[in-house]
Amino acid sequence: MIKSIGVLLTNTDRSDFAKRFDSDEVKFQKLLNPYRPDWKLSVIPVIDSIFPDVIDAHDAYIITGSPASVNDSHPWISKLYEFIRELHAHQRPTVGICFGHQAIANALGGKIASNPSGWSLGMEPTEFSATLEWMQPTLSSLNLYSAHTEQVVKLPNSATIIGTNKNCLNAAFVIGRHIMTTQYHPEMSLEFISNLVDHLQPNIAKDVFNIAHEQLNQPCDRELFAQWMINFLEQSASHTA
Repeated sequence: MIKSIGVLLTNTDRSDFAKRFDSDEVKFQKLLNPYRPDWKLSVIPVIDSIFPDVIDAHDAYIITGSPASVNDSHPWISKLYEFIRELHAHQRPTVGICFGHQAIANALGGKIASNPSGWSLGMEPTEFSATLEWMQPTLSSLNLYSAHTEQVVKLPNSATIIGTNKNCLNAAFVIGRHIMTTQYHPEMSLEFISNLVDHLQPNIAKDVFNIAHEQLNQPCDRELFAQWMINFLEQSASHTA
């Protein structure tokens, strides 16, 4: 049974822009609490090298997105890799989002590199090649907000790819029944991603900016993905209890 989720905070953005919006913890609370109001989400600032004393401190974990690179040499990233390997060894239910997706891959033997096409910003589809039991309601193609310049180019040996698209071959994967990841951002709201695109405008190509805003006119499947996350975590917990 899921009662407590540890949100491993990897987001290094402490700028004035970031302070205008909800923290990552609140973003995930708003995403999941309409469906599971009894779940307690606790932020764990791993960016400050703070980690749970024991794996059992929480029933499940979410690893957040971040503007940091998983290939950076910061000590907290190395510690995060150690913790991910411990989560994997104990088969603790874990969801990796963007940076979290990449960090899990890196920690378990995969490889991350720059996107050949540069920025992926705005909205991206994920085409799912598998329909697993927790993917309810079923949808073969799912749109989520996107903001990254790196991606998983080699999966860990233990991983199974479940989602892909033309710009990101390894867009989503699972490991056993206890790890599920996505390169994209179900926790982001339309308001946040729209403002993020505007905020990044001085540092990105004009066509990237224009395409991103055009894509944001499409519907986002973040609520459906929230249900998938919940189904996955609950089923994972029942199998590993």
